[in-house]
Order: sequence, then C-alpha cells, then structure tokens
Amino acid sequence: MTFSLVARSADGRLHGVAVASKFLAAGALVPAAAAEVGALATQAHVNLAYRPQGLTLLRTGVAAADVVAGLIAADPERDHRQLGVVGVSGSGANWTGPACHPWAGGRTGDGWAAQGNVLTGPEVVDALGDAWLAGSALPFAERLVAALRAGDEAGGDRRGRQSAGLLVVERGGGYAGGSDVLVDLRVDDHPDPVAELSRLLAVHTMLFSRPDPATLLDLSGAVADEVAALLSALGHSVADDGTEAALISWAGLENLEERLVPGRIDPVVLTHLRGVAPHVPAPRSAS
Repeated sequence: MTFSLVARSADGRLHGVAVASKFLAAGALVPAAAAEVGALATQAHVNLAYRPQGLTLLRTGVAAADVVAGLIAADPERDHRQLGVVGVSGSGANWTGPACHPWAGGRTGDGWAAQGNVLTGPEVVDALGDAWLAGSALPFAERLVAALRAGDEAGGDRRGRQSAGLLVVERGGGYAGGSDVLVDLRVDDHPDPVAELSRLLAVHTMLFSRPDPATLLDLSGAVADEVAALLSALGHSVADDGTEAALISWAGLENLEERLVPGRIDPVVLTHLRGVAPHVPAPRSAS
C-alpha cells in the first residue's frame, strides 16, 4: 500500500529509494540499497527477504529484470507482491502481482523504476516518472524527493498519508566517510510525511553535505576577524584558543563538523554562525 521510486544517478555512483505510504514507518521496510550495486523497493505484501536476496543477485552482476524474475519465481506469494529494482547499468525493472489492491502498476526507464499500489490511479506513477526525468539538474537526493512529492500531489495512496522515507548510498559517502549510507531519513507517522521528509533532507544537507571547494573562504583577514567576533559573542574563547580552534569547537556543538576545512570556512557555516550569534556588524570585505 505504497508508492516508491528506485533510481541510479547518471554517473552510477549513487543509488536510492524514495517511498511514501499510508502505513506506519514504510521507510523501515520498503527500501534497500548498496553502493555501486543497486537498490530495490519491496511493497504491497512486503517480502523482507527480497532485500538481502535482491542485493546479493545484483552483486553478482544479474540485471535488474532478471533479479525481479528470480525473486518472484521463488515466492509462492508473488501475486501479492510489488517490487522495483535498479542495478549498476541498464533499465530498472518492476513487478506488480495481480492480487495487489488497485490501482497498482509501475513504469521503468534507464536507471529508474516507479511503482505503487492502492493508488488513486496511474497518474501517481506517471507523476513519479515524469518528475524524475524532469529533475536531472537537481542533486540526486533532492531529485528523488521531488519525484515523491509529485506522486503525492497527483493523488498518492488513496487511503491517505502517514509515512515517507529516503535511502541514498554512495561509496564512502556516509558520516566521516565511515559508511556508504549518504542519506537515511524516515518520517514514520505524520499528517504530511512527504513535506516533512523534504524539510529533513534540507536540514541533513545543511549539516552533513561536504562543502563545495569553489565556494570556500580563506579564514584570514576580514573573514577571520568577523568569525572571531561572532564566536566571542557566543562565549567561545578565541583569545586563548585561536579563531580556528574556537570555530572547530563551536561547529562540533552545532553538528557542522562535516563542513569544516582547515584554514578555510564554508559559506554555509558562516551563514549559520551569523544567524545564531548576537548581532555583530560584518566587515564589508567579508562575504
């Protein structure tokens, strides 16, 4: 009782799943993904075994369509299942069992698969696919959520709204490079879960995205003076520790450590610092 999009980035580095449903914590059950391997969504009458089994097949180089075929062939309850799969190359694939509650069906294309059941109609899956195709200029995670939003606005789950989830993987993309899980966000029970998922993704992006090297500012001159004044206004000991050490200490408290770069400052960090500190006039040359 769900609609979802499973997709791969154009360069093949990212795989992800976005899902929404009138079902508690659908994001805990539906998605599975592995970096540089693929992603899948199991829904309708969820078969959790599809997740490890599907990823294992993808790791061996089995194409998405053959993964779908293999999983449902071995499942006596296949008529009640819905499944979407994307691998490292080629088109996505999906399956909608004939016993799934209407409206149920899906669309696929190069690197993506959209599917849903208990929907208001086929316009939901069409909106998912069309929004995905139209969103190529967006960052991958935002593109997935934009597609999910389009499906929701087209009617979504005909029973209503309750939960949404987003899973994105990239090799070494997790916190401090310690895992491949780039984004793992869930809205388990909310009156407008897709909107809340979008809000959470914006917070996640602000806190955990790596800074754009082209935008970094040298932590010197007027910029350093402003940062020192802002940190001092917040009670950090700039005189004793030095500006950069005080910045590192403050950023850790604000959960912005992933955006720190030695000797420089991310404009996102500077903007946040300006927003939380008592008013300190910015030098004209600081940006």
